[in-house]
Amino acid sequence: MYCDFFGFSEKPFTITPNPHFVFLSSIHREAFARLLYGVDSHAGFIALTGEVGTGKTTMLRTLLTQLDSDRYRSALIFNPCMSAEQLLAAICREFGLEAGELSRSGYLDLLNRFLIEQNSAGRTAVLVIDEAQNLAPDVLEQVRLISNLETERDKLIQIILAGQPELNDVLRRHDLRQLSQRITVRCQLTPMKLDDTIRYINHRLMISGSRIPDIFSTAAIRRIYRFSRGIPRLINVACEQALVVAWTRELRSVSPAIAAEIISELRPVDERNGFWQRISSWLCAGKWI
Repeated sequence: MYCDFFGFSEKPFTITPNPHFVFLSSIHREAFARLLYGVDSHAGFIALTGEVGTGKTTMLRTLLTQLDSDRYRSALIFNPCMSAEQLLAAICREFGLEAGELSRSGYLDLLNRFLIEQNSAGRTAVLVIDEAQNLAPDVLEQVRLISNLETERDKLIQIILAGQPELNDVLRRHDLRQLSQRITVRCQLTPMKLDDTIRYINHRLMISGSRIPDIFSTAAIRRIYRFSRGIPRLINVACEQALVVAWTRELRSVSPAIAAEIISELRPVDERNGFWQRISSWLCAGKWI
């Protein structure tokens, strides 16, 4: 494959959330700092929102890998399309608790005992729920009830709700106002700027072990940036395909022409055809006659 051709030890632009490749742009760095602050200060509820592909899951996994196991116990829920009872069971499993088939109150009692034990041992429990915009209102209410597990002085669990911008709409529901009011730390991921996009691409190439300078020309990166609008997942998809094309043609760099070619292929069919459809409609209407 192209890895040997370019001297990569691994593929640099996979879309799998991999903390090994994490790149903190100025925007991501601020959001990451807020997440750490929220966890360390025992804020209770933290919300992280961002458009599809902006790097939320990668950031969350990076955060969890950086939490010292001697000081933290963490649980990650990434498929929240479940009932309130199923969510409680999943949380118990993620924390390594053997619950068996219990009722909702049974799961809560088990979780409460576990959290008290961790607090007594000086450890912080962190629960991360990804794609939280998919949680039903009654399940979100159950999450709020979990946050009620506390001592007189401190919250027993820190809860991070991460999701697409629709999560904000969900939290604005009148029946969820109690939950919304408890979110004391809010982070938002927005697309990267051009400078960060250039650094992002070069960072991933370096992590992959490449020693070939300027594999992506500045002009090619500019085209990829305009196509991706600074969204990491779209950048990865475009860069991956560009490397494949360069490899098949035995070229050591991605030119603006290659970037333009793969971007044309990646655009939705209706978007690609839109320009020519407009030209045809103008001609039919006699605008160019």
